[in-house]
Amino acid sequence: MADMTLKRPGRPRALISLVPMIDVMLILLVFFMVTSTYLNLDMIPAARRGDDAPVAGAVAGDGGASLMIRVAADGQAVLRGRPVGPDALTAELRTLLAEDPSLQVLILPSTVARTQALISVMEAATLAGVTRLRVVRLEAGR
Repeated sequence: MADMTLKRPGRPRALISLVPMIDVMLILLVFFMVTSTYLNLDMIPAARRGDDAPVAGAVAGDGGASLMIRVAADGQAVLRGRPVGPDALTAELRTLLAEDPSLQVLILPSTVARTQALISVMEAATLAGVTRLRVVRLEAGR
């Protein structure tokens, strides 16, 4: 009789699953998003340091400081990190213009703020006597 040997199939190799690693990475992503601090846009300089220095041959009133007013998503004007109403904004701008008549006002509206909120801030600045007014927006990174 012939010798009969039975061969057992080899054990399948253990597959390394990436699902647990992906789960951990997503949990870490959510954790860091929740615990991170958001950038305070009042900390971004609106003008370079060299822009404040008067240029030789410049017309009087071309220089001057810049002031940024943010329009929050709820339509509230934010001046130097604190929310202000339209009347308080006008009074504050009048005071600042008395100190520096060449003050340039930059308005940075939120992308979700209503247009009427932007118009209200512009109107408050105009009532205060601001003549150098710009509306700026943040460019998306490329």
